[in-house]
Amino acid sequence: MTDRGPLVIIGTGLAGYTLAREFRALDSERPLLLVSHDDGAFYSKPMLSNALSQGRDPEALVTATAEQMAERLQARILTHRSVRHIDRAAHRLLLEDGEQIEYATLVLTVGARPIRIPLEGNAADSVYSINSLEDYRRFRTGLDGHHDVLIMGAGLIGCEFANDLAATGHAVHVADPAPRPLGRLAPPPNALRLLERLQDLGVDWHLEDHVARLSHAGSGAGLRALLASGAELETDIVLSAVGLRPDTRLAEDAGLECNRGIVVDHLLRTTDPDIYALGDCIELDGQVLPFVQPIMVGAKALARTLAGEPTEVRYPPMPVVVKTPACPTVVAPPPPDTEGNWQVEEDEAGIVSRFVDVDGHLRGFALSGDRVRLRQALTAKLQSD
Repeated sequence: MTDRGPLVIIGTGLAGYTLAREFRALDSERPLLLVSHDDGAFYSKPMLSNALSQGRDPEALVTATAEQMAERLQARILTHRSVRHIDRAAHRLLLEDGEQIEYATLVLTVGARPIRIPLEGNAADSVYSINSLEDYRRFRTGLDGHHDVLIMGAGLIGCEFANDLAATGHAVHVADPAPRPLGRLAPPPNALRLLERLQDLGVDWHLEDHVARLSHAGSGAGLRALLASGAELETDIVLSAVGLRPDTRLAEDAGLECNRGIVVDHLLRTTDPDIYALGDCIELDGQVLPFVQPIMVGAKALARTLAGEPTEVRYPPMPVVVKTPACPTVVAPPPPDTEGNWQVEEDEAGIVSRFVDVDGHLRGFALSGDRVRLRQALTAKLQSD
């Protein structure tokens, strides 16, 4: 890539800032602009689900302001600004306030949006979702002085928040239509071990069930949740952790190909050769990977491409760490549609589940408890097999 015109990144989350940092390490001169819809503060998003038990308030999670990041990156950062439209023909962004910004190359790091579950009841709009530091600030403010929390969703984020809240003395209920936590991520033995350990911590599970109605309690204090089973729960706070959906709105409006996410090739290039995408918003080879490591790997490859050395992203085995101290868990799911079976070794100290394909090769694993120490060895085995 020889174009020395402005490189513009939409988004200042982990993907946007990591890409900017990797790019600046290779090219210190090309004009770089980032557009942020929030204050542009840099923070570790994965820390949100463990901050309470670590005694950290939202502001303590910020490691750099937008001004500090602009100085470090030799970049211009626009904060509290939203992009309304991408004019691909003119290579121009139209912002909500009417300002227009020209780009030579554009990167979309717009992330994902929380899935909203429609609920009946007069308190349906009282549900919290956490997908940003600002969301977390609101949640912590709402949580202050309250004890009971109902979490909708028993996936990775739901389990992490359940652990964090229960460990700090809150009464936690978790409702999910699935028969066990981490249903899409972990094999049954590991999922059930997590269920048991969180239950020991005080988490009350409502599996194969979901919230149907949310109403204000008659006294005006607290909420009443009606589950599909007919069970009723009294709670102070409801947190939705039912999942994220790639934010494809800008890309779709611009006419870029989108499916589950913004469709990219192995150069992380969209169907417009001057527009790339990275992070939770993308779909590559039919997969959406809303985790940290794919962002880090992708940012390095894309930075080289943007600096003039076209580099395809090749993901190594990327185990997912579930931050649940009550039951440490690591999962490396097998590739989709891989034929094989789980082979499980289990004792009180932990669980090792290996997914072995029909040819006898290790294609995935899940570790619980003390067995998470085998992560490095099994990851190396995945690479060698």
